[in-house]
Amino acid sequence: MTRPGFHLAIPVDDLDRARRFYGGVLGLSEGRSDTKWVDWNFHGHQVVTHVVPGARGEAGRNPVDGHDVPVPHFGLILSIEDFHELADRLRAAGTEFVIEPYQRFAGEPGEQWTMFLLDPAGNALEFKAFRDESQLFATH
Repeated sequence: MTRPGFHLAIPVDDLDRARRFYGGVLGLSEGRSDTKWVDWNFHGHQVVTHVVPGARGEAGRNPVDGHDVPVPHFGLILSIEDFHELADRLRAAGTEFVIEPYQRFAGEPGEQWTMFLLDPAGNALEFKAFRDESQLFATH
């Protein structure tokens, strides 16, 4: 692993729906599990879905590029090819996007593709892909 891995635990209200989404739709492999949680291999990082009964809502939205970005959110930076393959897989699964896949900063430093969606429990995810990942933190 060239970067440190991260661990993130998120609440879900239905473990079977979480399995269908994270395992089926996103295609993540399942690690250890119990009756109330599942570890997921999130491209080398550990995301754990924990059953926490009760409704959740977004903390808020932040305007970015004319879109209302859900906050909090988490996700991955993928290759452009993997980004578009995932977008196609999400569309085929009938996923409703919070923000449809689109390109930001075309021809500028930090050029990227991004998309936002919610998992079945309402947790917001963002996936993005940079034309040049070395420009991840480019300002000009």
